[in-house]
Amino acid sequence: MDYGMPNLIENETLEQDISLCKKLGLNFIELNTNFPEYQIEKLEDTYRLISLAEEAGIYYTIHIDENLNVADFNPIVRAAYLETVSRTIEVARALVPLKKKYSTSDSYAKLPMTINMHMNHGIVVTLPEKKVLVYEKRFEEYMENFRRFRELVEEWIKEDEIQIAIENTDGFRDFEKKAIEYLLQSDKFVLTWDIGHSKATDEYDEPFIRKNKDKLKHFHIHDGMTNPPKNHLALGTGKIDLFNRLQLARDCNARCVLETKTITALEHSCDWLDEHNLR
Repeated sequence: MDYGMPNLIENETLEQDISLCKKLGLNFIELNTNFPEYQIEKLEDTYRLISLAEEAGIYYTIHIDENLNVADFNPIVRAAYLETVSRTIEVARALVPLKKKYSTSDSYAKLPMTINMHMNHGIVVTLPEKKVLVYEKRFEEYMENFRRFRELVEEWIKEDEIQIAIENTDGFRDFEKKAIEYLLQSDKFVLTWDIGHSKATDEYDEPFIRKNKDKLKHFHIHDGMTNPPKNHLALGTGKIDLFNRLQLARDCNARCVLETKTITALEHSCDWLDEHNLR
């Protein structure tokens, strides 16, 4: 299994993250473009990214900005997000050889480079008797933007080994599921199962994810619980059946990011995996 780590807020440089990744025997780092040090113009210095990765014998995946909103009704805003995706794909293209070289096996080396994304729920309008999601109310306009998004992504990726993985967060809305199912018809889109987010929402997204199991290629692994809702816990400290989830990841030939948020929790999680002979 290929295990990776996210960028950690305790570390302020890529060099610090890479040092920790190497120390813990992990295979890759998921670069988080929400952090100032991983904004697109800095990621475009791919020579630096590749040189540092080569020294450590690791590779990268990318977590695109969590605010990404490719369906925004403002064309100026939408264009900026689409440019972000386009330029991120160009970065990913340059990083593909690293995953071929430093994956643990041929099966993982052949797995396309992952760009992870969230779905943006859009604006909520609060009426006296209910709340209305604007994207749900204006679904045709919303879907038209996703049709254009899929078309552009297919054009940008071409035949390269890159896929955009859609992650569950606080529960996919019904209108989002329709957009996701449309995207998944393309081989450029797959799913990420964040098992901690899933647990915190009482496994609300599990039926939808399992229905699309053949598109499940990326996992965010951390422990969690439903009551009270908690996630990003060190492995073995919550209520998730981790053995079941990790076996599913193996069955799907999916990469796993150990998405805890502190160095201590990441170290504990690696120790837990080793104690149970899971890597």
